[in-house]
Amino acid sequence: MYRIELLSWDKAQSIAAPIRFAIFVAEQNVPPDIELDDMDEKSVHAIAYAPDGKAVGTARLLPDGRIGRMAVLKEWRRQGVGAAILNALVEEARRRGHAEVSLSAQLQAAEFYRSHGFVAEGKVYLEAGILHQKMRRRL
Repeated sequence: MYRIELLSWDKAQSIAAPIRFAIFVAEQNVPPDIELDDMDEKSVHAIAYAPDGKAVGTARLLPDGRIGRMAVLKEWRRQGVGAAILNALVEEARRRGHAEVSLSAQLQAAEFYRSHGFVAEGKVYLEAGILHQKMRRRL
């Protein structure tokens, strides 16, 4: 089982930023200057910890109910880490009174989000050199 902590950016940054840079910048070639943005300070950040206490994944919930920057270290993928993070952020959005959550899914991850109740909308588009699909889930 994974422990999920919901943190402000000042508490999450030293944990979340290295995970995001490992995935988005090093693995997926996202330009480093666009990985961190001013929305980090306004968002709540989920950090997933493995049973041994190692931080293995992260994502954020923006004030408007968007979920973003979902990143799980390669060796921990397909083991329920992403699901645990997503469920925690969906519950937090529900607790905050949001009627729905939305996200911009990398196309390769769209099926994962579909399996968690998200529905695709609109056309596929390119963002940071990666194909994405807007998805939404009613709460």
